[in-house]
Amino acid sequence: MLVAAGAALVGGCTVTPWTDMWQPEHARQPAQPVARPPGVLAGYYRVNPGDTLASVAAAFAQSTQDVARWNHIAPTDMVTPGQVLRVAPPPGLTEPAPPPSAQTLEPPAASAQPEATTPMLAWPARGTVTAPFGAGRNHGIEITAAGDDHTVRAAAPGRVVYAGSGVAAYGPLVILKHDNGLITAYGHNDRLLVNEGDAVSAGQPVAEMATDASGRATFEFEVRRNGKAVDPIGLLPRNGS
Repeated sequence: MLVAAGAALVGGCTVTPWTDMWQPEHARQPAQPVARPPGVLAGYYRVNPGDTLASVAAAFAQSTQDVARWNHIAPTDMVTPGQVLRVAPPPGLTEPAPPPSAQTLEPPAASAQPEATTPMLAWPARGTVTAPFGAGRNHGIEITAAGDDHTVRAAAPGRVVYAGSGVAAYGPLVILKHDNGLITAYGHNDRLLVNEGDAVSAGQPVAEMATDASGRATFEFEVRRNGKAVDPIGLLPRNGS
């Protein structure tokens, strides 16, 4: 429920505000890794009417440049309905694991806090949660700005895999891919401050919130782990932003 009271995220449709893989508004059943059209192999996607290379790449949490390279086309090329695109790295092109560190790690002390209690993310804005995860059809949380600070910040270091307005239901949208296996999305912004392919640090400004019909500056924050939406609150510090 992205700005649930003020902005219909589905553009008058009946789909959920944030579809499972941040899909384009025109396609009610588009680029989903788990629901492929018959005859399309795993790792490929058949283009639907209205799809763009950027929206397909974003749906699979890939960069437009990577998908273009895997399909031997330019990032600015148009795609046509029925065209089949590779949306996963070809065999042998997966990112190599980093070399093991030479540093010797000491075992944690018996009195140390369990690692699971350490927040994985930082709050992406200074504000209040005005719509919790799971309320109605909401797959993320809505955050309303506190005061005049309308900055949306990266919740963790990562890489921008999508930055644009090509996914109409979400407005200006930023999607970040993180080394910890998480993907975070920041939707319905007023202005984007990063570009696709940028490396960002935790706390770096990535967007500015939009103002809803009631004059509140709000945005939608969503987190996915292994393609499934999870409650961001469980990954954020308890004391808020």
